[in-house]
Amino acid sequence: MRFKLSDWSVRDWALTVLALVVLAAVLLAGSRSMATGAAGDVLGVRFGGDADHTRVVIDLGRSARGEVIESGGAGRVVLTLAGVGSGRGVDGTGSGLVRDWRVSPSGTASRLQLALGRTARIERRFLLPPGDGVTHYRYVIDITSTGGAVAGTTTRPAATRAPMRAERPLVVIDAGHGGHDPGALGAHRSESSVTLAAALALRDELLRTGRYRVQLTRESDVYVDLYRRVRIARQADADLFISLHADAGADPATRGASVYTLSEQGASRAVREVTRGDNWHQDLHLPGRDPSVDRILLDMTQRATQNRSAQFARVLLTHLEAADHPLLRRSHRDAGLAVLLAPDVPAVLLEMGFITNPDDERALGDATERRQLVRAVAEGIDRYFSQTSAPLQMAALNSAGGVP
Repeated sequence: MRFKLSDWSVRDWALTVLALVVLAAVLLAGSRSMATGAAGDVLGVRFGGDADHTRVVIDLGRSARGEVIESGGAGRVVLTLAGVGSGRGVDGTGSGLVRDWRVSPSGTASRLQLALGRTARIERRFLLPPGDGVTHYRYVIDITSTGGAVAGTTTRPAATRAPMRAERPLVVIDAGHGGHDPGALGAHRSESSVTLAAALALRDELLRTGRYRVQLTRESDVYVDLYRRVRIARQADADLFISLHADAGADPATRGASVYTLSEQGASRAVREVTRGDNWHQDLHLPGRDPSVDRILLDMTQRATQNRSAQFARVLLTHLEAADHPLLRRSHRDAGLAVLLAPDVPAVLLEMGFITNPDDERALGDATERRQLVRAVAEGIDRYFSQTSAPLQMAALNSAGGVP
């Protein structure tokens, strides 16, 4: 059968043109979808550890195969990740051994380049599939320093070292429960006993660095009122408040750490608690000339505090993951917990694990594993203060008498 274009009607031409337009749109959408998928294969790069041992985690949208090109002996780690795209490339500042990094296209693969502060070697590398609440792949590289200088670079402090200040930051550590309140109970231990042991170990770890002042809300098996714990931190003018707890659940298979910061509902509750008295503005060192202005200043201060709390939570979870500490599904959570209500002290509550899980309970009761945990927390505190070199200050009036 032969088709003659001269015999086509206007309707035939219109339907043909419409079909071609639809086909072109489908092809264009498909090509854009593939490009977008490739650009999103490398989701991000994260770091944990210190200037001697650094873990690099590359979050991936799909599985990848790594091939090492340079292994760190010359101060650079370079490898390709076959099977994933990098879009137009991404880069940023590193942490620990890594000064800066870049992911760029390399044919059909992605090329990862890590510029190091010292010579190093790759200790191990592996691919983690989705699981344990994480929905994407993770390519992990553990790098260990070999101590050599890198040509063409100058020595500078490790990224996790807290900057010099006029006064060392004050960290208040709160051991949850205590006294007549044992908290959650495991097969062999109570929550109050493991939180106190962890608080004492974290205090010793921080004091050992010489970079911090440390205060505990309790140093023995006594009960301290929840609101008093907050007052201790505020009255001491703390730079950071961390409350240690152990979780519990009906399913003994559930395990892993999580970090809580203040929810929006909790923030409203905090304002009500703070402004309950007639002289609340004096307690917050506000001018006190205009209640409406003071309230605005309080809101600004609380927002800054919430942002810093969330920043510390993210940093802390990164270091816990780098230390291979199990994490709960959706490990960063928010709630209106009483110990998080201070409007002017960045605060988190760390659930170190599930005391109702046999593995977590054993780890929380073991001195060696507890030391590894608090070391990761201390490294997270170091990293947090290196990123927030200026202390949190209450908002103040400008010279014209208005809000800055």
